[in-house]
Amino acid sequence: MDLFDSLKDKVRGKNISIVFPEGDDTRIVSAAIRLAKDELLHPVVLGNKDEVSKLATANGYTLTDAVEVLDPNTYPASDFDEMVQAFVERRKGKNSEEQAKEMLKDVNYFGTMLVYMHKVDGLVSGAKHPTGDTVRPALQIIKTRQGVSRTSGAFIMSRNEGKERYLFADCAININPAAQELAEIAVESARTARLFDIDPKVAMLSFSTKGSAKSDEVTKVAEATKIAQKLAPNEQIDGELQFDAAFVPVVAAQKAPHSDVAGKANVFVFPELQSGNIGYKMAQRFGGFDAVGPILQGLNEPVSDLSRGCNSQEVFDVALLTAAQATV
Repeated sequence: MDLFDSLKDKVRGKNISIVFPEGDDTRIVSAAIRLAKDELLHPVVLGNKDEVSKLATANGYTLTDAVEVLDPNTYPASDFDEMVQAFVERRKGKNSEEQAKEMLKDVNYFGTMLVYMHKVDGLVSGAKHPTGDTVRPALQIIKTRQGVSRTSGAFIMSRNEGKERYLFADCAININPAAQELAEIAVESARTARLFDIDPKVAMLSFSTKGSAKSDEVTKVAEATKIAQKLAPNEQIDGELQFDAAFVPVVAAQKAPHSDVAGKANVFVFPELQSGNIGYKMAQRFGGFDAVGPILQGLNEPVSDLSRGCNSQEVFDVALLTAAQATV
């Protein structure tokens, strides 16, 4: 089944609500209208209802009551006071009430608090904001799950109508993760892969296969592999592996004949951000893969960061991914 057909099946009828802080963006509004029309989820768009409606109409869309428009500027005072108190408590003295009130004027902080307070199930932002503006509130408020020191960004890579489906990580967040952090990324990537109907076989990528080269970079990946295997002994995780050894059975038989992952990998963990970002974009542009993400892994609640160059379809797709995360 196509990736997005399977995601639609996962989320339809679950009444999952996703908040979109950027209600002044046509791509967001049009995607929200489609999601509501297709009865896939309950979109909550932040903004002034009249302005959101005018924006929709000007671009050939009709805003219906199936799309909830929530204006932070007219949010009931009692509900806002509750949000401020929850924010101050969550920040554990790092921000005063006055600072909280000011910070919650930011739509991403406001939207993230809606997720934290379980008024919505997830958040999608980033069409108009840089990654930090989406990730920072998530890390400060929602935070990472126990045992996960930091979030990471994964992409679902699919081709041939979803018949080929892989996961690449981390391609968005951590510039140069240490061995422990890389191990956590591997374990979280396996978890994410399973959510999207990928039976994970996780390759820890390097320019070396099983000690064929020696360097600090190789040592880090080898150490990360051992840590990941201890963290998740029931997962199939192996490394360090060159990409050809991880992916091509004939090469795997030569370079890593005793590996359960080599030659069969479908989850690829890159040693640092530079190679991960280059890798997914090469697969996208040279290989004709659709790259959907980044999916933020390791958070207590689902938050997704869009590319500022995204189109309406990509907003639609990422919202489905985010809603699917909320089903777990």
